[in-house]
Amino acid sequence: MADTALTAPPRSPLSHAGARLAAATRTSGGAIRLAELPFLAQLDVRLDAKGPAADAVGLALGLQLPLAPNSVVHTGRSTALWLGPDEWLLLGRPGTQRDLENGIRTAAGDEPVSVTDVSAQRTTLLVSGPRARDLLSHGCSLDLHPRAFGPGNCAQTTLGRTQIVLVARDRPRAGFWLLVRSSFAGYLVDWLLDAATEYI
Repeated sequence: MADTALTAPPRSPLSHAGARLAAATRTSGGAIRLAELPFLAQLDVRLDAKGPAADAVGLALGLQLPLAPNSVVHTGRSTALWLGPDEWLLLGRPGTQRDLENGIRTAAGDEPVSVTDVSAQRTTLLVSGPRARDLLSHGCSLDLHPRAFGPGNCAQTTLGRTQIVLVARDRPRAGFWLLVRSSFAGYLVDWLLDAATEYI
């Protein structure tokens, strides 16, 4: 019988773009920082936010699932993004998706819950630095001023005609995460680098 185990290490959707992102970061003189955060665990979780499973899952994860629209809850191990009244995107360290899924299912017990591993669907870009908001404002229709979209906010939106989940990270000046579908990641990097030319 043939050995079907994967022998090559996984490649991120933007493995070819790392040098270009690093060069733009250096050339900007600190104005912007661009980098890929590959292979984050990503789980789509659906359950009744008012049911007993929500509290049990929150305890198992060590965080309370956010209930306010477009909000984010973060702990040292994972991050939960509100996507809808009964839907969250859970982010964790690379390789933790199976443990996170098992923990959610065990905690929910017999309560109805849907957990889908979507880790391979998207990659994550970090955009930070003093000009990060200016850069993103070139192609995003959201008001990105800190009073309107500050730390602890997220939104499903478009950037340069590309659908993304935009996350304002939990500390001031920590920048943003852009969760983009793998098939559009190369285009989005090209767009970001083109939009960043005034800073580099």
